[in-house]
Order: sequence, then structure tokens, then C-alpha cells
Amino acid sequence: MEDIILNEHNKEEFPPAHTAEHLLNQVMQRMFDCDRSRNAHIERKKSKISWIIDHKPDHKEEQAIERQMNELIAEDLPVTFEFVTRVELEGLVFNSEPDSPDARLSLDRLPEDASETIRLVRIGDFDVCPCIGKHVRSTGQIGRFEMLGTNWDQEKHSFRIRYKVV
Repeated sequence: MEDIILNEHNKEEFPPAHTAEHLLNQVMQRMFDCDRSRNAHIERKKSKISWIIDHKPDHKEEQAIERQMNELIAEDLPVTFEFVTRVELEGLVFNSEPDSPDARLSLDRLPEDASETIRLVRIGDFDVCPCIGKHVRSTGQIGRFEMLGTNWDQEKHSFRIRYKVV
């Protein structure tokens, strides 16, 4: 593809925390069979992200989230980019293996004015997501993932994790 045109990006992410957000979304999807978060605030010092899930995670589940995040970081998975058209993305999403991260790609997250060309960010074979933000080259560059705390909203079934990368 020549002269790739993407949407303008209005954020200046801290790449380690932003890449950790991608991993954390996939960890949560796999552990709790939920959608990716629609409510994330990612910063250098502290980040927070929320998901709608069916139950309040117990202490063991919270420890498992943190452990799995640090295991994925230690695997030093490559972070790569792929450019596809909307049509190719639809084919990729609907023709992928049921257990692959591609199967969870969703076109409903794209802004209405999204460009025809979409950049996919892949983290090894663990996660894939359309994104135009900044990322590290491999998960080993993230550092250590530290869960700072969690909140549970019973009425909304919203689970929030506060974390930092060190």
C-alpha cells in the first residue's frame, strides 16, 4: 500500500502503559469473556481501565490478572503493525478461527469517519486490535505491571483496574 492515510490522532500515549492496555484488554476478554474496555485513561504515572463483566473478581482472580500480565511481558512478545482496508478487515474478522484474537476484532469500535486504511497492532499471537497510538517494540519493554487497586460497581457490573508500569 502506498501513501497510507490514517485518521489523525489526538493523544500522546506513554507507549509502555498503552501497550499494557492492549494486553490487559485481551487478558480480561479471555478470563471473563467480556468486550474490550470502552473506558480507559492511560497515563505515565497511573492508568485506569474498566470493563463490564458478570461478577466481581475475587482476590485470586485479581492476582491471576497481575500474574498473567507479567508473564506476557516477560515473554517479550513482538509488537507489530499491519495495514488493511476496511474490506480486508471484515474478511479477517469473519473468517478467523473462533479461538484466535482476530475473532474478537470488532468494526463497531472504529469512528464513523475512520479512514479506509486501518492499522492493526498485533502483540505476538496473543492480541490484535485496530489502533493508531504509540506502542513499544516488544512486551519486554513495558517493564513490570503493578495493579494498584480495583473498584467494583455492583449496579453497573463495572470492574475497574488501576495500574502502573514500572
